[in-house]
Amino acid sequence: MKASVIVCTRDRCARLEALLASVAAAKPVAGMDLELVVVDDGSKDATGVTVKRFAACVDFPVHLLVQQPGRGLAAARNRGLREVRGDLIVFLDDDCVVSPNYFRELTARFAADDQPVFRGGRVVLGDPADAPLTIKTSPYMERLADRADPGGFILGCNMAMPRVVLAKVGLFDERFGAGAPLKSAEDTDYMLRASLAGFRVEYVPDMTVYHHHGRRTAQQVGRVHHNYCIGNGALAMKHTFSAPWLWRTRYWTLRNAMKEMFGGPPFAPELGMSHAPIIAYNIVGACLFLLAKARRASPWREPVDVELVKTPARVA
Repeated sequence: MKASVIVCTRDRCARLEALLASVAAAKPVAGMDLELVVVDDGSKDATGVTVKRFAACVDFPVHLLVQQPGRGLAAARNRGLREVRGDLIVFLDDDCVVSPNYFRELTARFAADDQPVFRGGRVVLGDPADAPLTIKTSPYMERLADRADPGGFILGCNMAMPRVVLAKVGLFDERFGAGAPLKSAEDTDYMLRASLAGFRVEYVPDMTVYHHHGRRTAQQVGRVHHNYCIGNGALAMKHTFSAPWLWRTRYWTLRNAMKEMFGGPPFAPELGMSHAPIIAYNIVGACLFLLAKARRASPWREPVDVELVKTPARVA
């Protein structure tokens, strides 16, 4: 099995170096064919030097792709998808490190499948001083149920899929995600589209990564949470007809916000979050999606044709 790992990065040289070191440490125990594709969204630090130095020290291909800054995470993911050659495609974030058994567990999970599966693994805090945000630590294997809200079911910093999913689902929607107008949810949108296309979506309690996201203050947590709410509101609007059940979550959040006004529990008291801002930013996200659609903004900037991408990955 050949696995292609895509890492998108921008100005996080030190954290990226930690991820690369963990990949190198985990790879030899896997007994697998591996390539690493790093997509640099216009970094101004030593990212390029770090990747090239790493490539000279390992026994598997490392490709550095540089795109114009500011195009966003989804565009960077798509740039990587157009270049990879593996049967299995893995997405890792530049502020994570993988467990020593990550690739052993990854290959075992996908080798045992009797059908294509879009899969995510466990995400735990890399630093206990960080806020308990953007993690998933459930000890149980879970499958995304029909008509379930996919928000948070799999995290984009640790997800993988066989190439056949890419061939059928296509590229990420570049209107979503960090650095794009709709702020977040490019991973959730892709997960939902994979599910609607008939693929099984699964979370497993292994394939563990440690997330060093660095958010500790209430302001930092609030900012990322607001972005998630904008993305989720846009997602519900986009899939109003293909997945109308997404609005059910918005309805229950509205009910909980009304209960909170009369003494009900807040959304996440440990993080100082209430329900009302969720509704407000969901509405903002829905409006932003309609605005993007009215402007006829393209979901992605190039045609999806994974079979015709033959140019070898380049070091830039």
